[in-house]
Amino acid sequence: MHLHGAAMPTAPTPPVSHAAPSMRGQMNGVLFVALFAAAVTSLSQLPAIAGLGLSPLIVGIVAGALYGNALRDGMPASWAAGVNFSARKLLRIAVAFFGLRVSLQEIAQVGLPGLTVSVLVVVSTLVIGTWVGMKVMKLDRDAALLTAAGSAICGAAAVLAFESTLQSKPHQSAMAVGSVVLFGTLSMFLYPLAYHAGLLNLDPAGLGLFFGGTIHEVAQVVGAASDISPEVTRVATIVKMTRVMLLVPVLLTLGWWLARSARSAHASADGAQGKRKVAVPWFALGFLGFVIVNSLNVLPADVTHTLNVLDTFALTMAMTALGIETRVSQIREAGPRALITGLILYVWLIAGGYGITWAVQHWLG
Repeated sequence: MHLHGAAMPTAPTPPVSHAAPSMRGQMNGVLFVALFAAAVTSLSQLPAIAGLGLSPLIVGIVAGALYGNALRDGMPASWAAGVNFSARKLLRIAVAFFGLRVSLQEIAQVGLPGLTVSVLVVVSTLVIGTWVGMKVMKLDRDAALLTAAGSAICGAAAVLAFESTLQSKPHQSAMAVGSVVLFGTLSMFLYPLAYHAGLLNLDPAGLGLFFGGTIHEVAQVVGAASDISPEVTRVATIVKMTRVMLLVPVLLTLGWWLARSARSAHASADGAQGKRKVAVPWFALGFLGFVIVNSLNVLPADVTHTLNVLDTFALTMAMTALGIETRVSQIREAGPRALITGLILYVWLIAGGYGITWAVQHWLG
């Protein structure tokens, strides 16, 4: 028997697992975005930036885009999964917790006039923005909707919520946020100037309805209204939060519309997959749930405050991650058209919003 010629059995080689390295890379990516967002938060508190009413969310997407286009090659490729997690899944959680900033009692304080102005401004701006963006400026559907949402509802937070529902590309969100930054910041100076020049023929309640119903971001509303009076600031802030509350029905309607479009366009398996992607956005229901929790006053004030601070940080992480994923070359393609769409909407918010406010005050005030 010649044993030396026989092949000796060998133990099977265990499969190499890539789960641990990929999970480690994702965690490193999330940690990187968190540290980046912490720096952005500190940066946004500088007087020069805070004075412009620029929230950490807006500073985050700008800083992230600068890094993503100038220095991204320095970031390990394995971290990209963590950046994507921050821009997608963390975003949905943060939008849900945003509901803790709104209460039904506050909305009741401005009554039917505040609710009517909010609904009319939001619906008309979304319709006009989507139509102008797609039909006149030839933007794709997602870019038009994101630009319209940023102007109609609550600035960068609305863009984030729509981005999550539409599953759109990061550069489209960046274009929409650019419109919010430009025209929302302009409002902080233009609205008080118009008031002091005697161009706004409205009482304090009417001014609050107009400011809160038409300015993009919450911080920008406060910045503009605080130059008038505390009463105008109070009403404007509540009306603005009423617009934020409308994010829930708008997102649910958007999800239904997208599902119907996918169903009519694709009867195949691809269509079924599309329908799954645009199912009812759970974070919108989470938002509504947290509004109810806040309205019932079941959480201590300091707990609510802490959760709001953490939520702002999570939203800043999401915006920073979106910025990192954005490419300037993609923005350059549709940038001017998106900006013109934002300008048209801004003119509508001023002229149409003033007309709506005046009419509502005279008919319901």
